[in-house]
Amino acid sequence: MKPGPLPGVDVPGGPGGAAELPRCGPLPARLGVTEPGADEPLAVVAAGPAAAARREVLAALLGVASGMLDVPAGSCLLVRHARVATRAAYVPGYRQPHSYGADQAAAGPALARPPRRVELSLPEPLLRHFAVLDTPDTDTLGVAGGRVLLDAVGRGGALLYVIGADQTFTGAELHLLAEVARAPVEVFFVVTPGAGGWAPAEAAGGTDDTEAPVPSPRDASSEAALLDPAEVSVEAHRAALLAAVPALAGARWFPVHRAEHPGLRRALVGWAADEGLRRASLQPPVLPGAHGRVAVVPDADTGDWSERLERQTRTCARSIRQHLALELANIHLRAVQEIVFGVGCAGLPQLLDREMEALSLLATAQCDRAVRAVVDDAAARVLGAPLAEGVRQRIAAAVRWGLADHPQGRDLDRVLLVTSTAGVGDLIGTGAIDALAGHPGAGRSEVLPPVAVALSGGCWQHWRTPGNNDPMAARAWAQRALREVELELSREVSRRFEALRLSLGTVLSDALDHGILLA
Repeated sequence: MKPGPLPGVDVPGGPGGAAELPRCGPLPARLGVTEPGADEPLAVVAAGPAAAARREVLAALLGVASGMLDVPAGSCLLVRHARVATRAAYVPGYRQPHSYGADQAAAGPALARPPRRVELSLPEPLLRHFAVLDTPDTDTLGVAGGRVLLDAVGRGGALLYVIGADQTFTGAELHLLAEVARAPVEVFFVVTPGAGGWAPAEAAGGTDDTEAPVPSPRDASSEAALLDPAEVSVEAHRAALLAAVPALAGARWFPVHRAEHPGLRRALVGWAADEGLRRASLQPPVLPGAHGRVAVVPDADTGDWSERLERQTRTCARSIRQHLALELANIHLRAVQEIVFGVGCAGLPQLLDREMEALSLLATAQCDRAVRAVVDDAAARVLGAPLAEGVRQRIAAAVRWGLADHPQGRDLDRVLLVTSTAGVGDLIGTGAIDALAGHPGAGRSEVLPPVAVALSGGCWQHWRTPGNNDPMAARAWAQRALREVELELSREVSRRFEALRLSLGTVLSDALDHGILLA
């Protein structure tokens, strides 16, 4: 037999039990409609194309002036209930939000880059039922922005789509709505008067931005004079939508042409009542296994589980690194395409920042799923049975508490900031991570903090300067920056799973030493 180099212990087919190498399990390949948790707050996510009077619809719904809902381009607006009206901007690169007046005349802070979100708190009774999240115009979202929107819609539970009477659904919007239609999400459509009133577009079906024909609605020219023009416009848009996305046949439609629309308010409140009860019933008040003694299986192998834990954490870290490397390669292709044929150098910061937001959400979802699989497998081998949800949460809390006891587990709540020199800096703190959330949800119960990547203010200013308008330089900068992000994320993922291995190993070793789970 010809001698040769021995493969590593984690290489399939190598000696030492390569066939026994634990698999990480399926990981989400891309960001989609996220399934909400039982404690996720209800939110109505507003979306739609520009010039559809979406902000005016929300202002009438909330009883405020439309100027109160103005935010910088590309930022999300989250409107919540509070007894006192307040407003604050959450900007990546800062640990504290920038507060400013909640009145229409108040000027926002002068910032180096737009905030990821602006939070507006109002004493509006409707907001007791749900929050309202206004998102950027759908024609500016791109691939990454669409994925971020889908994540917010899934966690919020409802989509309020506003379109003008003289507008048609584009191909990208139909694709987005088709993704929403496959999820258990309530969809409401609002049609507003266009520039010419309720007259529809010249071809209500028309063609989308991919030049693919969209079927036109039924010809109502002979009956239009006898019908309400608002209802005619609604039916035209509904027929055009259902021809492409028939799964949305159950969505409700509302023509809005007055300062108040009680029918839409009643529909939203009714949905919130039903959805609130449904989510509350998903989880019992006391989880099984949340209290009581959990014994260790008598014949637990003290060596096998720890070796398997080490190999499984290594395998999961490697799988996630490979997924993120492929996603960053796709981001680079989209960035080059937009620099040359789309937004150009001036639009590069907004494009990359949105890509980094989607990448952060994807990396967080992959890490969370892998960590749950690792904890379930290792703990089940020691305890001798699949974990009840209460036991799983006890172990997760103990592992999370023990992360800081190991050097690899310190300062995991860090934000990676892409700089103007194509480098990556960092900022530590939970406040810094919170500033990157376009739609913050319920408090996390996962073991690891979320992954957070954004563009710094200096980077934003660099490419917004008129003198930096060289597409070749922008392409080279984007390539270097994304390479640095890949390296930093690879190191971060490896460090996180090594910290998980050490902390979980300590919890399970203590359980073996004492015969019961101490968590």
